[in-house]
Amino acid sequence: MNDDWRIRVDVEDEHAAGLLERLGLDLSFEARRLAEELEGRRLVVSRDDETLFVYAGSKLEAERARDIIEAELRETGLQGRVGPIEHWLADADHWDDEPAEKFEPEQEVLREGLSPWEVRLEAGSAEEGETLAAKLAADGYSVVRRYRFVLVGADSEDAARELAERLHGEAEASGQLVYETLPQNPFAIFGGLGGSGTPL
Repeated sequence: MNDDWRIRVDVEDEHAAGLLERLGLDLSFEARRLAEELEGRRLVVSRDDETLFVYAGSKLEAERARDIIEAELRETGLQGRVGPIEHWLADADHWDDEPAEKFEPEQEVLREGLSPWEVRLEAGSAEEGETLAAKLAADGYSVVRRYRFVLVGADSEDAARELAERLHGEAEASGQLVYETLPQNPFAIFGGLGGSGTPL
């Protein structure tokens, strides 16, 4: 599912990078336990100064991610405000935190078969991200899109390098383009933290 849900987390500027790094690399005990519920999912995290945005593919994933972030803030003693869960309204071109009117099933099927490497792309808009993800999926790639962020699976580091070079030329991504090994937690960090791979 490539629906667009997000959580906004406001923390003091000097702590934003630390929280971002912890989400990508070193979750606390309670947060790590909660993250097990999201095994096999991919959540995208980006930072804009003192605000972190966590993007999910469903409301249920966003609720679980919110629990993880709140646990991380509690256990680390960081002061932060976790906002409501928002849904992207493509027709209206804005985020909305009003409850969805349509029924959402409580249980979802876990995605399996995550690739051992991934290429991360940041498109200029949600529409560009959707177009890019659709093109790559049509080309046979394993793709996850969260808002304007696109994660493309690769079977090896060499394949990820080649794919990243090709996509950077074709897609002209506006943000960070990275290939890396998938971390043990569901958070895919944009902005240079959270991965063990090499930025291009």
